[in-house]
Amino acid sequence: MSAHSHSLVVEDLTVSYRRVPALHHVGFSLSCGNCVAVLGPNGAGKSTLLKALAGLLEMETGSVSFHGRRMHGASQEFAYLPQREMVDWDFPTTVRGVVEMGRYLRVRWWRRFSKEDRNAVDAALEAVQLTALQDRQISALSGGQQQRVFLARALAQEAHVLLLDEPFTGLDQPSQEGLRGVFRRLRSEGKLLLISHHDLQTVPELFDGVLLLNGELIASGTVQEAFTQDNLARTYGTRVFSGVNHGLAI
Repeated sequence: MSAHSHSLVVEDLTVSYRRVPALHHVGFSLSCGNCVAVLGPNGAGKSTLLKALAGLLEMETGSVSFHGRRMHGASQEFAYLPQREMVDWDFPTTVRGVVEMGRYLRVRWWRRFSKEDRNAVDAALEAVQLTALQDRQISALSGGQQQRVFLARALAQEAHVLLLDEPFTGLDQPSQEGLRGVFRRLRSEGKLLLISHHDLQTVPELFDGVLLLNGELIASGTVQEAFTQDNLARTYGTRVFSGVNHGLAI
């Protein structure tokens, strides 16, 4: 078995919008069972990276491999969770209806939902404590509940890599704590969580590792290795804050 058999390996990834590169020749390797922050200023390519990994954006150069297998386009192994403001929460569907969408990559057009599919949806709803709200319209949910709905959709998909775009933004403290608990459990189950994040002060307590981006990869590694003032200055162009605390609490 190769050294990369339980890793996400990205090599020479370039993504452009109208011939203007948003990401330049990015490469890194991440092991399963980790929660990794994607950090960088606005326009650094954080969302672009997540969308490219999810197969939602075309790569100009490079490759993405997972568990030793080259990935091409959208895959059931990868689940992308967009920023909450990018979602039409007035769309007329229920909590369960959203979570069922997680099965679509597994349920082909010629096959109906099976007992296995229903069980997967039930388990996903239970995992994020939304079973009691499964018939509620998504427009009636709080911000924290909305994030948990999309996590449940990813769990129903049985994805191994979760790509989350700013999931903590706009959530109150109890909702953030609830989300952290779900992330902690997913990590312990061997999932790989790649999460774009903007609050640098909370990085040491939330994440195992970091990817620092600004159009290109500035640094990657554990929080202790890569989340340094020098790397932050190279990423953001200035000293961001002093007194980085490297204690992990996720």
